[in-house]
Amino acid sequence: MSDPADTPTPVPTGRRAAWSDMAAPWILGIGLLIAWEASCKIFAIKTFVLPAPTDIVASLWKWHAVILLHAGQTLYTTVIGFVFAVVGGLILGVAVGYSRLLYKAFYPILIGFNSVPKVAIVPVLVIWFGIGTIPAVITAFLLSFFPIVVNVAAGLATVEPEMEDVLRSLGASRRDMFFKVGLPRSMPYFFASLKIAITLALVGSVISETIASNSGIGYLMLNASSRFDVPLVFAGLVVVAMMGVAIYALFAAVENRFTGWATRGQAIRFDAGGG
Repeated sequence: MSDPADTPTPVPTGRRAAWSDMAAPWILGIGLLIAWEASCKIFAIKTFVLPAPTDIVASLWKWHAVILLHAGQTLYTTVIGFVFAVVGGLILGVAVGYSRLLYKAFYPILIGFNSVPKVAIVPVLVIWFGIGTIPAVITAFLLSFFPIVVNVAAGLATVEPEMEDVLRSLGASRRDMFFKVGLPRSMPYFFASLKIAITLALVGSVISETIASNSGIGYLMLNASSRFDVPLVFAGLVVVAMMGVAIYALFAAVENRFTGWATRGQAIRFDAGGG
């Protein structure tokens, strides 16, 4: 008989899956960068047409102080606009989700407002507020406001009628059902919307900075493109992408911390079904 001590301990399936989930984006990203670099070298693509990743890294290093300064401005306008969007979106979303009349009245207006391209609003904001931080903050607010309102209202509106009937039969008032069932049910929707809203707020800030600002990553990219400094333009894109990924990961962690109970049951059922 073989000694049980000599038998290798199998790696748990959950741990192996977690490692593969963590490694997959890095493997794919590194592979794309290698293919990009090789294509630029093999086909002798000019730097002002498509810079290689090494050229972008060199530009990041050369202009890192300037890039950090403009990135800080972009992050500032993004956070300010996002905070206003969270406060306003949560208040209006709760009101719209709580009242059927407000839901019917506001929802078409919100859909129409969200359909308007926000880049078309920036020149109007420049007329009202001038060039600077305020148009970028308002643009970030406008882009991130709608997803929060819609998700909070949807979370409140998706409480099952059967559950409301049961609670009503047990003597619960409408206020009890709202605070003890409606609001907790809407929290997963709310935190999920934050991940979308914060990235949209970042997009709004950069869009406004390319039109109506003298600072920020958008302004830096516009200034670099006017000088045909394409590596610096791509460096700005890389910085925006890195900021977006970092902010998204932060809010994904917040979502998992506060609303993990909403998906934990599904994960358990999946593991049980998968054996």
